[in-house]
Amino acid sequence: MTRSRPFSARLARGGISAIALSLALSLALSLPLAGPAAAETFRWATTTDPQTMDPHAVNAAPVTSFLNNVYEGLVRRDAEMAIEPSLATSWAPLEGEDGWRFTLREGVTFHDGSAFTADDVLFSYERAASEESDVRSWFAPVTEVRVVDDRTIDFVTSAPNPLFPDSIANFLIMDRGWAEANDAARPARDAENFATRNTNGTGPFRLAARDPGIETRLAPFDGWWDEARHNVTEAIYTPIGNPATGLAALLSGEIDMISPIPLQDVAQVEGREGFRVLEGLETRVIMLGFGHDRETLKYGADAGAPNPFLDPRVRRAVALAIDVETIDRIIMRGKAEPASQLLPAGLSGYSEANDAPLGFDEAAARALLAEAGHPDGFSFGLMCTNDRYINDEAVCRAVASMLARVGIDAELTVMPVRNYWEELRADNFDMYLLGWSPGTFDAEHPIRFLAATPNEETRVGSWNFGGWSNTRVDELLPLVQQELDPAARQAMLDEIAAILQEEVAYVPLYVEPLIWAAKANIDLVQRPDNFFMLRWVRVN
Repeated sequence: MTRSRPFSARLARGGISAIALSLALSLALSLPLAGPAAAETFRWATTTDPQTMDPHAVNAAPVTSFLNNVYEGLVRRDAEMAIEPSLATSWAPLEGEDGWRFTLREGVTFHDGSAFTADDVLFSYERAASEESDVRSWFAPVTEVRVVDDRTIDFVTSAPNPLFPDSIANFLIMDRGWAEANDAARPARDAENFATRNTNGTGPFRLAARDPGIETRLAPFDGWWDEARHNVTEAIYTPIGNPATGLAALLSGEIDMISPIPLQDVAQVEGREGFRVLEGLETRVIMLGFGHDRETLKYGADAGAPNPFLDPRVRRAVALAIDVETIDRIIMRGKAEPASQLLPAGLSGYSEANDAPLGFDEAAARALLAEAGHPDGFSFGLMCTNDRYINDEAVCRAVASMLARVGIDAELTVMPVRNYWEELRADNFDMYLLGWSPGTFDAEHPIRFLAATPNEETRVGSWNFGGWSNTRVDELLPLVQQELDPAARQAMLDEIAAILQEEVAYVPLYVEPLIWAAKANIDLVQRPDNFFMLRWVRVN
């Protein structure tokens, strides 16, 4: 078994320079040197099928992880999570104005043979930053994008933005000609277009067949610009919603790798010859969010009554009523780690000054409810997934049971993730479950997406479903994005973390574990963001 140490023991903490370092994160094993390729089929499964093949339509890890095998960005992360060149060979700050100049790689072609140029980057920016896109917040600092020539493009920002190259590691580039010819010039987030089921990237694998929810087949792209270190000649992905069913498929030889496996079955797999478990901590915090921007409750026996969650004392009572250590011990088998913030300890910008979780105290929770005018509690609606995070439904049922003990009765609704985000965007919740992994490995990322006041014009707060808003946080965010002094930047991040905790904008629960299992003859890399890269797979 390969087990990673907690982030707090693995990463340098603090200033912005931490992002530029080669982060010593969760490597499953060293990559072997490429040898003569043999015809090898690789089969793998996860619980959540990517709901689209459009890289700008859905900002969710199952989609972005899968499509990183097909599409590529200007930069990418290596096996140790450091930023490295991809479709751009180099980048540097602009002279005389704020922003970055990217020099593009020559000789790159898309899967259909079309040449890759700076115009494709411009088109992909326009598409990804459009109102129809779910990733538009990535480009909140960008004021202009200019094509200098076919191999040079400038991203102009509203202020100095040292994080920008790291922030676009998952900005995947599409071919303008292909997208426009197939009426896919804009993403189809809540519908379908040609790009929903078809692809044309520059990445190491091309889409061979797509049967949503059933099976997706990928084949190596012979024209890939990089050196292929894998020996996979066909990759077959199957979504298996039940982890126990997936584990049975692995142990019977039907698949070669599964993520995740049931926590209670780790010992069973470790004891089976020919199989191994890869275990660590993901960079994902599981949390609860509230409907901050509505005056009344929508669900439960008290639907239509004034919304108690508008009172921070009630939100604090919710946090105090949840016994995270018991959830970890019983449901997560001791493999999670309690969280106090929107990102795990050890990542850049994590606030040491606000490190302690609020803790579990039923008596204090009841006292706060009484003080807020709810001595007898109330009823509300809790919305959760049942196939997105490890044991997500079981965690939500445990949360509902714990809240009931202080008089807060949850009407629990669970559903597959393919329907979940649409429900949250439609405000169909009083409280909801959410997991967040910062794509930049920095505290600015969840602040921008989850804590900034939602604003279509500035493209921030796009995943702040509950509409939480704080003027001071909104003031500090752009300053955090441009501050170069590590100590000054950390002081601002500490202030934001303190505000989030004081206001109980969210209830961070725990850092989710990574639990993969594979046949012993499969070499692969377990990235701590739970992305699975086929370019590192070898079948021995």
